[in-house]
Amino acid sequence: MKRLGEINGVLIDIDGTIFRGDQLIEGAKEAIEGLASSGKKILFFSNRGNLSRRMAYEKLMKAGIHTTIENIILSSYVAARFLHTNYPKKSVWVLGEDGLVEELKEADIKTAKRPEEAEWLVISLHEHLTYVDLNNAFKAVQNGARIIATNSDKSFPSEEGEAIDVGGMLGAIEATTNKRADVIVGKPSHFMVDEALKQLNLIPEECLVIGDSLGSDMAMGELFGFSTALVLTGGTTGEQAEKYSDKLDFILSSIASLITTD
Repeated sequence: MKRLGEINGVLIDIDGTIFRGDQLIEGAKEAIEGLASSGKKILFFSNRGNLSRRMAYEKLMKAGIHTTIENIILSSYVAARFLHTNYPKKSVWVLGEDGLVEELKEADIKTAKRPEEAEWLVISLHEHLTYVDLNNAFKAVQNGARIIATNSDKSFPSEEGEAIDVGGMLGAIEATTNKRADVIVGKPSHFMVDEALKQLNLIPEECLVIGDSLGSDMAMGELFGFSTALVLTGGTTGEQAEKYSDKLDFILSSIASLITTD
C-alpha cells in the first residue's frame, strides 16, 4: 500500500464521490483543494455519459471546484473519441441526451437521419426516455447497427437514492435484439484508463483512484494497478466494502477523510 504522499496523480469520480445529484458532498471541495495544493495532478473521471465535459466543468466550477475541461474525462467523451479514431466516417444513432450529442459533434461524428441508416447505436443514460426513443434504437440494431455504450453501470447515486443507469437502457436493447454491445468504453475499461493516463502523463502505479463503486472505480484500480480509495457516500455500503477490504488501499467515510489520511 502506497502512502498518500507517494501519489502523484488522483483520478476522482464525480457522482457519489463529489456530488449526490446536484448536492455537493460535505468536505469534498476542501479535500480536492488539499490534494491540489500538495502538488498532485487532479483528474475528474466519470462514467456519466449524458453530460459533456463542458457541462461537468460548469457544474464543478459552480460548486467552487476549479479545474479545466482537459482535466475532465467522461465516458461520453471517450465514446466520441473511440468513434472518431476508429470509425470516423460511420454514422450513428443516439440513445442518450444532449451531453452525449455535444461530444459526438465535437468529434465530427455524423448522426444518421433515420435509425435504419445508422452504422452504430450509441447508448448512454437517458433520464427522459420514451418508448419512441427505445424503439428507434431497436430499429437501428435490427437494421445492422453495432452497439457502443458509454458504460454498463446498473445504477448511480442520486439525491433520492440509487437510480437506474445505462445498464437498464442497454439491457432493454440487448434483450429485444439478441445482440450484445460491441464496445463499452466506461470504467473499468482500458479506454477510460488510456485517456486518463495520456492526460496525466503518469503510469497507474503513480496514481490513486477515488470513487464510490466497487464494480467500476475499484475494479478498474485492481485491473490496472492503481492505488484505490473507496468512499461510502455513494453506491457502496460499509458492509459491502468490508468484503473487499483486502483488495482496497483505503476505505473512507467520504472524500473529506483524505484530509486526515496518509
